[in-house]
Amino acid sequence: MTGQTSPFVEFDIETAVALRWTLRDIAARRSLLLPYDPDHLKILVECGLVELRDGEPLLTNAGRDAL
Repeated sequence: MTGQTSPFVEFDIETAVALRWTLRDIAARRSLLLPYDPDHLKILVECGLVELRDGEPLLTNAGRDAL
């Protein structure tokens, strides 16, 4: 462990797990199989873990670090 605080510490365990899976889905570009939950996407953008480029979600450096 690097001593960094998880970006999901403020969320309950179920939400934190769902957000982490959404990050993994974005990294793997699985939106065609299962659309991203818009609420999760909004949270990830607000946390600075994901950015939208041309409407497509992409991980930021912080998002990659969170995985």
